Amino acid sequence: MKNLSILGSTGSIGVSTLEIVAAHPDRFQVAALSAGRNLELFARQIRQFEPRIAAVASPGDVPALKEMCAGLNVEVMGGIEGLIAAATAAETDMVVAAIVGAAGLVPTAAAIRSGKDIALANKETLVTAGHLFMNMIAKYGVRLYPVDSEHSAIFQSIEGHRSSDISKIILTASGGPFLNTTVEQLGRVTVREALNHPNWSMGRKITIDSATMMNKGLEVIEARWLFDVPVEKIDVNIHPQSIIHSMVEYVDGCVIAQLGTPDMKAPIAYALSYPERVATGVKPLDLTEFSGLTFHKPDLNKFHCLKLAFSAISEGESMPAVMNAANEIAVESFLEGGISFVQIAEVIERTMTAHQPHKLNSIEEVLLADQWGRNKARDISKGLAR
Repeated sequence: MKNLSILGSTGSIGVSTLEIVAAHPDRFQVAALSAGRNLELFARQIRQFEPRIAAVASPGDVPALKEMCAGLNVEVMGGIEGLIAAATAAETDMVVAAIVGAAGLVPTAAAIRSGKDIALANKETLVTAGHLFMNMIAKYGVRLYPVDSEHSAIFQSIEGHRSSDISKIILTASGGPFLNTTVEQLGRVTVREALNHPNWSMGRKITIDSATMMNKGLEVIEARWLFDVPVEKIDVNIHPQSIIHSMVEYVDGCVIAQLGTPDMKAPIAYALSYPERVATGVKPLDLTEFSGLTFHKPDLNKFHCLKLAFSAISEGESMPAVMNAANEIAVESFLEGGISFVQIAEVIERTMTAHQPHKLNSIEEVLLADQWGRNKARDISKGLAR
C-alpha cells in the first residue's frame, strides 16, 4: 500500500490521480490533500478519500471548509503552513506535486527534505529552480518520477540505456489550436478559441500555454534537468495527432518512442506504480485507426514563446524563473481580457530584456526573482492594456 499526498487535488492532474486511487484501493490510499478555491469539489474529495490532512491555499477559506467537513476525522489547515503539512505528512510515501505555477516550489522542496518520493506534474519547480531541486533530490536520496506525458515518455524510452548513448531527446507537441493559424490571424484570437485544445483536457493556464507553445518551452527546460542533458540535445517536433508522446534518439541512429492514446491517467499511473503498471481505463491504442502520423519543425516566429524559453535556459541563472513569472502574469492578463493573445509573448520578452541574470543559491532567492518578474510583467501588461 502506497500512501499519497496530492498537492493540487482539484486540478485536472489531481482529479485524474484520484480516479486512479479510486480504481486501485488495494494499492493506494490518500494521506493528505491540498487545493485552491474549489471548496465544493475539495470537500467531496475529502469525504470520499478520508485524508488525515486537508490544506486549502487561502487561510481565509479554512472556516468554510471546516464547516463543509463537519464530523470528518480530518485536520483542516490553510496557507503555506497547510501546504507544507500536507507535503510532509509522516505516513506519506509519495507526494504528487500538481499545484500549477511557482506556488508549488516551497511545499515540493519541503517534501523532498522530509524524504518523500515525488511524482512531479508542476513544471515550474524545475523551470525556476532546476539545479537546486536536482541537488536536493540527490542529497536526500528520494526518487523523482515525471508525470507530464512527454517526460514520462522519455523516462520510459531511456529505461535500460546508458545516458552517454543518448544523442537527442525529441519532445513532441500537438501544435495546439492554432497550428494552422497565420501570424496575422493570431492577433484576433479570443480567449474561448485559445482554450479550445484539440487533443487534451487541461486547466485554463496550461491550455493557454499549449496554445502559445510556452508549455513546450517549459518542458524543454524541465527535460534539461530531469535527464541531465544540455539544451543543445533537446529538440521539439510538431506532431498533431499526439500519439507519439516523445522520443529518444541514440548514437547508433536508432530512435525509441512511447506511444499511447492522449490521456493523462496513463503517465500519472506509471509514476504512482513504477516499476509496475496498473490498469487505467485508458483506451488501448489502435494504429490502424490512423491514416498517418506526421511531424514537422515548429515555426519559432509564430510560436515566439517557445523561442523565448530556449533563450531563457541558454542564458540560465535567474532568467528561466523570471521568464516563467512573466508568462504566468501575461497569461492571467490575457484570460482577464487585459492584453491580446500575441501580447503574451511581448510581455515575456520585454520582461526578460529588462532583467539582468544572476545566480540563484536558494529557494528564497528563486522566489525573489519570481516576484521581480511578476512585478515587471504586471507593469508591462498594464501599459499595453492602456
